[in-house]
Amino acid sequence: MKMRTLPPFDALVAFDTALRHRSMTRAATELGMTQSAVSHRLRRLEAFVGTPLLSRSSDGLSATPAGAELANGLGELLDGLADLRGRCRALVAPAGLRVAVGSALADYWLLRRLPRFTRAHRRLEVELGIVENELQARAADADVQILWQPIEAARSTSTQRLLFHEQVFPVCAPHLLPGGRLLRDPTGLAELPLVHKGPPGGRGQGAEWSWPVWFGRLGIERRPPAGLRCAALGTAIAAALEGAGVVLARSLLVHDALADGRLVRVLPARWDMPSSKAHVVRWPAALGADRRVRTFVDWISAEARATTGKREVRHSAG
Repeated sequence: MKMRTLPPFDALVAFDTALRHRSMTRAATELGMTQSAVSHRLRRLEAFVGTPLLSRSSDGLSATPAGAELANGLGELLDGLADLRGRCRALVAPAGLRVAVGSALADYWLLRRLPRFTRAHRRLEVELGIVENELQARAADADVQILWQPIEAARSTSTQRLLFHEQVFPVCAPHLLPGGRLLRDPTGLAELPLVHKGPPGGRGQGAEWSWPVWFGRLGIERRPPAGLRCAALGTAIAAALEGAGVVLARSLLVHDALADGRLVRVLPARWDMPSSKAHVVRWPAALGADRRVRTFVDWISAEARATTGKREVRHSAG
């Protein structure tokens, strides 16, 4: 029997991600690694096939003829491999429901609502796991995943459902604002302490997370103060809850804190910026007809509608 000569799998994932985003930086963000690590994997793949696979231009990355040939069907192949565990599990009696979700969404939204689901379905044990990037999501041992995806990848399909689009806006603890109310003059934001999310310069992030962008929109000429910088949004929101300063936050993650009065808006809603990403709930194709999965997907979709006040666009989970 002839031995197979297989390409490096991690390099295939890096190639697929870089080509989808047309950006090495955004690919690194999705995969949870450095840009140099993504570049190294791509070089290994190009060494394996013996020719360049991607080219750079002012519009971003694009596939060379060899890269286009490799990309043809690669996405479906990777999705099929990701679905392998689900197809095998569909053949045996399931013990519970494994749900993978980002830590910020779990801490600030899902955990407050999940007990209602478990009380309504007492025979179904829910196991909650944390995934923070696409690489972890592909490796997750989960029946259902709640993922934070770029808008262009967040459409509803036969194996995923769009949950909610979000807005980004500044919030803080009530005592930081006069009377705990909205600023009458938006330029007053320059006098408040700030909490920053992510690395300096906002590498790999949308403009909605940039304090310099917000200062420009508000007509504030000075540079934003240094303040406190947090690597993750969940940590930044926790700092804001403790009174550390004003944080740029997603509407879903601060929904409950705003309703409870633990946080308040700093500016009127007309200043909100749409998030460049959206949440989807995803399941393996082999589990599309699984009653556990359908029950959870329908429930979390209803919770999303209740939170955002949006009407549902019906899509089958099968």
